[in-house]
Amino acid sequence: MNEAKTGTKPRRKTAAKPKIEAAAVADRTIGAGPTPSTTRDSLAFLSGEQRKALESLSLNLARAALTAQGVIAEAAFRQSETPASLTSDPLHVGPAMGEVMSRLASQPDRLMQAQTDLFARYMELWRSAAQTASGQAPAPVASPQKGDKRFNDPEWSSNPLFDIVKQSYLITSGWLNDLVSNVEGVEPLTKRRVEFATKMLTDAFSPSNFLLSNPAALREAMETKGESLANGMKNFAADLERGGGKLSISQTDFSQFKVGENVATAPGKVVFQNDLIQLLQFAPSTKSVCDIPLLIFPPWINKFYIMDLREDNSMIRWLVGQGLTVFVTSWVNPDATLAAKTIDDYLNEGIYAAIDAVQRQTGVKTVNTVGYCIGGTMLSCALAHMAARKDKRVASATFFAAQTDFSEAGDLLMFTNEEWLKDLETQMDAGGGVLPGKTMADTFNVLRSNDLIWSFFVSNYLMGKEPKPFDLLFWNSDQTRMPKTLHLYYLRKFYIENALALGKLDMAGEHLDLRAVKTPIYMQSSREDHIAPAKSVYKGARLFGGPVTYTLAGSGHIAGVINAPSAKKYQHWTNEDLPPTLDEWLAGAVEHPGSWWPNWAAWLKAKSGKDIPARDPAKGPLEPLEDAPGSFVKVKS
Repeated sequence: MNEAKTGTKPRRKTAAKPKIEAAAVADRTIGAGPTPSTTRDSLAFLSGEQRKALESLSLNLARAALTAQGVIAEAAFRQSETPASLTSDPLHVGPAMGEVMSRLASQPDRLMQAQTDLFARYMELWRSAAQTASGQAPAPVASPQKGDKRFNDPEWSSNPLFDIVKQSYLITSGWLNDLVSNVEGVEPLTKRRVEFATKMLTDAFSPSNFLLSNPAALREAMETKGESLANGMKNFAADLERGGGKLSISQTDFSQFKVGENVATAPGKVVFQNDLIQLLQFAPSTKSVCDIPLLIFPPWINKFYIMDLREDNSMIRWLVGQGLTVFVTSWVNPDATLAAKTIDDYLNEGIYAAIDAVQRQTGVKTVNTVGYCIGGTMLSCALAHMAARKDKRVASATFFAAQTDFSEAGDLLMFTNEEWLKDLETQMDAGGGVLPGKTMADTFNVLRSNDLIWSFFVSNYLMGKEPKPFDLLFWNSDQTRMPKTLHLYYLRKFYIENALALGKLDMAGEHLDLRAVKTPIYMQSSREDHIAPAKSVYKGARLFGGPVTYTLAGSGHIAGVINAPSAKKYQHWTNEDLPPTLDEWLAGAVEHPGSWWPNWAAWLKAKSGKDIPARDPAKGPLEPLEDAPGSFVKVKS
């Protein structure tokens, strides 16, 4: 934001910006203070072992405090040079919250009943606590939901004090969330926004997130004589430094991974490149392959190597092993020079350019395609565009967790409105026309805050532990930027207007009608997907005019898709019919153990033609530009 816009006076020159070196400051400061012998004189009543433990605890607490002081000073300095946030309500939930509170105020009988129920629950908890104190073992009044890992430490149940703290929190948070959920006379989407905001608030105030009310963190502090707290402050300072003055919580040990060395290692070549994509062709592992190649379009919001993390869970390696010639588009990580790229550009320079290149490289007339998440939404648009032009180069299309009907889209739908888009546009203008990758990463993390924020907050800072190496979380943090024109169009036309499903979308000179798409479709969704819910994906599957095979997998948006058969995890459901609703589909579905990949492979190979000698990507008509995984995927945001 420049001076003309803010009206502020030019800042006077100040001293050089302080660096976060609080740990070193702490060591120097502590070293300059009273000597251990001085301290011992005032602690003569303690044993030698006790004095040493107390001194270690005092030194570590001092180091933690001074590190925190340095962190706060650095953050304050950086924030003073950064424009203030556009709004204290970035998700624009305030108006929705006001509407829900007004409805509650207009229903005093319901509010009174809720307060009575809350008091009754607390009376029950107090009676239970009294029984526990007298040596009895009453059943808990409130218990964590299945899968809630915040209260896994045994002391949350075995220690009466922490047990009461836990149950009090569960009663209060459950009461507040239920109060909002049960309000009547509020538009459903408005209620969902308030429910989400209330859940975020109650999750943030969980006693597990505070040192003095977390038994595991307290125990760790005592057992390590305070070293865990000192280490936690060091981790906090490092994450603040990495985030440029804003906290960027480490979810994994980033130093343990390098793209092309221990992730994204499937051998192959980059055989085509333009402004938006690199096209990768992977080396065969079988002597013969199917004639019709497979072309995969991953989401441009993520790096493609989610499909090639390790050798044992790599979808790309597995597909190659099935005798398929596999191509993958690696989308560019756009900078300001690509800010004006439109969805028409992504259609022509992405989808169509990749299909053209695959045809030139293999000499085929048709290709099989895959679209993952937002890449699948783009592929569905391409299929409708091709149908309008009588273009039949796509023999089949598979969709992983991809939406075409956004009327029941995931959690992101709750906050996708014009007010939020205006904020995003302002951010992108300030960033030269692109949305920083961290912004999208933070958004997705907030949607699952207990798993992706608070669990790491507790482990990294309260417990002082170093994040463990985890390839999926490394990939999750390796986000890409979003070009302004494309991103705003996508959010507005798909999430807000649902234009594709309603038959109100034009693209690259054609009107898009999914009913005109006769291409065979394989549609995969995941039972616990919060980004592309199974119900939403199912509604989209019924929009196509040709044969559609729908499969439901266990788990969520990532693990439901990337589930190698060798892992023997989760399950999947199949049903040859496609009745009006997902519930009806499930009623007639058959459950199968393990991965859905073999089911899909059988469907795909039946549409992949005869066997031919394996194709060497280095010997095709297109001259290789570099080795896989290419350079686009290595560009950091």
